[in-house]
Amino acid sequence: MEVEGPILIEVFPRHDDFAVRNLGLPGMLGAVGACFGRVVTMDSPRARPPGDFNWRATLWHEVAHVITLQMSKQRVPRWLTEGISVYEERRANPAWGRDQELTFARALNDGSVLALRDLNAGFSRPDTISLAYFQASLLVEHIVELYGEPTLHELVRSYGDGLDTNDALARVGMDFESLQSSINESIESRFGDLRRALQPVQYTQIVSNQSDRLDILRRLADEHPGNFSIQFSLGKELRAIGDLNAAVSALERASFLAPMAIGIESPRGLLAEIAENRGDFERAMRELELLISYDHTSLEVPQRLATLADQVGDQQRLALAYDRLIGIDPFNPAAHQVMGRLALNAGDTKIATREFKIAMAAGPIDRVSAYCDLAESYLMAGELDEAKQSALAALEIAPTYTRAQELLLRVIDRVETQG
Repeated sequence: MEVEGPILIEVFPRHDDFAVRNLGLPGMLGAVGACFGRVVTMDSPRARPPGDFNWRATLWHEVAHVITLQMSKQRVPRWLTEGISVYEERRANPAWGRDQELTFARALNDGSVLALRDLNAGFSRPDTISLAYFQASLLVEHIVELYGEPTLHELVRSYGDGLDTNDALARVGMDFESLQSSINESIESRFGDLRRALQPVQYTQIVSNQSDRLDILRRLADEHPGNFSIQFSLGKELRAIGDLNAAVSALERASFLAPMAIGIESPRGLLAEIAENRGDFERAMRELELLISYDHTSLEVPQRLATLADQVGDQQRLALAYDRLIGIDPFNPAAHQVMGRLALNAGDTKIATREFKIAMAAGPIDRVSAYCDLAESYLMAGELDEAKQSALAALEIAPTYTRAQELLLRVIDRVETQG
């Protein structure tokens, strides 16, 4: 399809401004983005504390709505448009769509997963809306795997022809009953092991004495080797008393059982901490890198990875960490400066210049160095007038700064050589 434009994207630095734009009233708790066909509105990363959401994932999600709304002539039901948007998040970056996997597996255990016929209604209830988003994305993914993506396109367009959901499904050879049956099998195949690992274990032996508590946890861990909560609890207790070898074994079992557990205090986060304290930076970075593949909003995890990668000179992991930080907090000038230097080292002057210009706009602490970085990228790109202006801007702030003087001399030399 060809998107009918123009598409207006409005980004609000205050959440209440975003809420008023959408509802006419402040508030609108929980939402960070909205789409009205050819208008997308969203919170700026400045509207919320860093780490509260990922602006890239939000923008990608809302632009996907632009497509499905236009394909369906604004008639697509919410379960399908939201399901496609979350599904497209995972396609763009697997970490973006994984933050509900543990919650969904627990919902399977307690029987709170929505029936497909109730899925659309789930978006109107505060207690089920998060689950509805994720479950709808699983349904869309299931449709694509079972029937192919062209069938999904046809289903979306069917609503544009005025069909209701039953008739739209029938047009593409589906119905709720067969979909419910096949997706139940798919979900059990995909989430069955995780669901079993998260099943609660009932026990009443709660004691305050750490030694007795450890004995109980060890016994329970032996009795329930496939239980995430028990293995994780044992790993934390063993780490607390300094039995690190045993702690690592328990935490490794926990991370195997639920690899999508996120946060710096997750099994992988604790494994990274233990490895770092032992001087095994490679293991620490590997655990943090795996953690990042599931966690797209944590600031602590990429910050820790960036520190370690910088210490050992791992440029690839350094770029990964700072790219993730920019996805969470794009107003951090230091992150853009690092990305600019990495691009400069790789000879990519276009990206280097872009990142240094963003760093300048974000307000770096050391404006002299930032101007010099920008001058260097312009010089490498052969943009001599811009390089000269940036070097002079640095010298206006610090007339004796050696690096700026040397850059200006290099620009003058290049100009004379070419002239």
